[in-house]
Amino acid sequence: MSTAVVAGRPAALLLPALPALPARFERVPAVAAVALLPWLVVLAVGHETPWVVLDLLEFAALLSLDALLRRRSAAASWAGGAVALLLAGDALADIACAGPGHAVLAALVMALCVELPLAAVCLLLGRTAPVRR
Repeated sequence: MSTAVVAGRPAALLLPALPALPARFERVPAVAAVALLPWLVVLAVGHETPWVVLDLLEFAALLSLDALLRRRSAAASWAGGAVALLLAGDALADIACAGPGHAVLAALVMALCVELPLAAVCLLLGRTAPVRR
């Protein structure tokens, strides 16, 4: 039996309904990618190579998600998941590598106020994106 069909119903019908985001949220990945550029410069000047590489991956993934959303591609769900995974991993790594005191507090604030909400939005955008047939 295929994993896509359970009891004669397609798997897509078994997934819980997600709230639809307003149309203006479709521009969030592109805006987030552009907002990431100054931070990439700061990291590059500070010779923080591992963080530059991770943030460049996030930048590319955000732009890819934006392009797939604009094309109404079915691959947007995969890109949304990839962006969410990168952002959640970045948040975890920031918290784990932060020093004691204010550094860990700053990492927590960034994770809870920026990275994880952006990950959730990208995941929802990918999951609920209309597909052109």
